[in-house]
Amino acid sequence: MPWYLYLALKQLFPTGRRFPFFTAISVLGVTLGVAVLVVVTSVMGGFRAEIEHMMVATQGEIQIKADGYMPNDQSVLKRILTVPGVAAATPYASGYVMVQFQNHPAFPMLQGIDLKTVGGVVPQLAHYIFGGSINDLDDDSVILGAPLARTIGANVGDTVEVISPLILDKLKDNEVFLPREVRVVGIFYFGNKQLDSSTVYCTLHLVQDLYGLGSDIHGINVRVKSGENEEAIAGRINAALPTGVHAYTWMETWADFLWVVNLEKGMMFFLLLVIVIVAAFSVMSSLLISVVRKTREIGLLGALGGRPVHVALCFCAQGLLIGVFGTLFGLAAGFGLLAIRNDVVLGLAHALGRQATLEEFYQFNKLPSHTASGDIVLIIVFTIFISTLAGLLPAWRAARLKPVEALRNE
Repeated sequence: MPWYLYLALKQLFPTGRRFPFFTAISVLGVTLGVAVLVVVTSVMGGFRAEIEHMMVATQGEIQIKADGYMPNDQSVLKRILTVPGVAAATPYASGYVMVQFQNHPAFPMLQGIDLKTVGGVVPQLAHYIFGGSINDLDDDSVILGAPLARTIGANVGDTVEVISPLILDKLKDNEVFLPREVRVVGIFYFGNKQLDSSTVYCTLHLVQDLYGLGSDIHGINVRVKSGENEEAIAGRINAALPTGVHAYTWMETWADFLWVVNLEKGMMFFLLLVIVIVAAFSVMSSLLISVVRKTREIGLLGALGGRPVHVALCFCAQGLLIGVFGTLFGLAAGFGLLAIRNDVVLGLAHALGRQATLEEFYQFNKLPSHTASGDIVLIIVFTIFISTLAGLLPAWRAARLKPVEALRNE
């Protein structure tokens, strides 16, 4: 080991002494910065991953839409299924309606599904349904989200009224369009409050009747095979589709929302990076004090033949080592906090009586987390780089000391 690296280690961790106070403070500052960065980036990544999971789990990776309505043409569906990488496809129709039970109204999205093909695109749908079964769903029944069912007071076996916006067009023509009475045959719960409180599942034919679509549909949901690239498959599907019909990946459909989430994540990362920068100033101050205190020792190193560049490397190495140890401890602390994040957040919410507020604003019943390897690499590189930079000024000052003048220092 080069003498200047050995000396850097000995200055940070002297043999036979207690852990140096300045070293502890410097490492602790970097540790806190890294831990906060790991927690925040993972939680922000968790929100994005949760949205992705929810959209893909309920709609598939790709949606095919037309400029207007699409005919429910089986030839188009068969053509899509022949595209390499496509696992399944199912038509859908949807629209907002008013659902009423015992004079308690709600205004959810009515999602019409094809019972024959929906299982290939949303294979887990039946697992989210409790208190009923998707096998009981027909043209005169619906499946409600759990929060929506609580809002209107309906339960499995009750009959609710569904009122379509088509009633307004009928009234203009002096026609009577009565509300449709349907049975509740199931309650579903995905774990996302916005989706659970604003969605009603029914058959495709029921939505077509309520919206006067005839045999037309609004689009086709597509599930891709595991490990396939949805963007590449969307391009292949577009090549096989007729004019006026286009395939969109879930990222294109939710592009604006994802842009906002990524912007928030990036802003939080660089704002919290200030903690590491502040810790770096602490490291710089400690090393500058060390240079002043060890002026005679630095002069002695020069008198013994130590080159200025090696003296500078000794202090740069101390900044590097503080960054490395602080990063390691910070990663351990960050992942430890992530492991107990839900206990901490839910405990605080329970103590303050804000459990409902947490779900209302963040839409999740638990705090999501997804740690991307790219984010961790970025945190490690930035932290070690900034800590090493913190040693440059003390290193430059030490390297400029002339041996004779340093030895005369009192």
